[in-house]
Amino acid sequence: MAERAAPSWSLRGEYFENCNCTVTCPCLFSPNPPLSSLPTEGACEVAFAFHLDEGAYGDVRLDGLNLAMIARTPGPMGEGNWTVALYLDERADERQQQGLQAIFSGAAGGVMGALAPLIGSVLGVKNVPIDYRREGKRRSVAIPDVMQLAVRPVPSIAGADAEIVATNAHPFAPEGLVMAVGDEGSVWSDYGMRWDNSGRNGHYAPIAWSNR
Repeated sequence: MAERAAPSWSLRGEYFENCNCTVTCPCLFSPNPPLSSLPTEGACEVAFAFHLDEGAYGDVRLDGLNLAMIARTPGPMGEGNWTVALYLDERADERQQQGLQAIFSGAAGGVMGALAPLIGSVLGVKNVPIDYRREGKRRSVAIPDVMQLAVRPVPSIAGADAEIVATNAHPFAPEGLVMAVGDEGSVWSDYGMRWDNSGRNGHYAPIAWSNR
């Protein structure tokens, strides 16, 4: 029997990330010399946080929900063998959880569907309280006993309120993302691992995804 196709879905909101590379993440650049895409620490250890201002998976509304994801790669992200874990907003009901998991695992196509072949193993999926905040140009997320991350724009010669924006550099937000840096105390700890990405590379941007 043929597999059932995923329903149409779309979402709008924003995301931020904080990885262990020194600013700026080499994975955004060409793999050819003199710019190498090898993460500055050899392996990439990155956390992503998402807030959905509005969204729908078929007839299931996803407005206002949050999600987080972590990934570790042994080398350049484009070479694959990602280890990942998902954290779903505990406020989501069963159908919303199914929609979020389908979208962000890549099973429902779209942006994450294009990246799904790079995933080698999944540590797990957890339903947790996720506190996502937008405070001026600072973005933060907190999951009790698991994740405490925050980023803000990298310092700019144009002043503290300036944002350095890179375009066409990331599949999550090809129209542009802000170059950022992790606050002190930006940590993730779960599945027997612990990362401290304080002062390390970050980005944030609005997102608009769909499988249409």
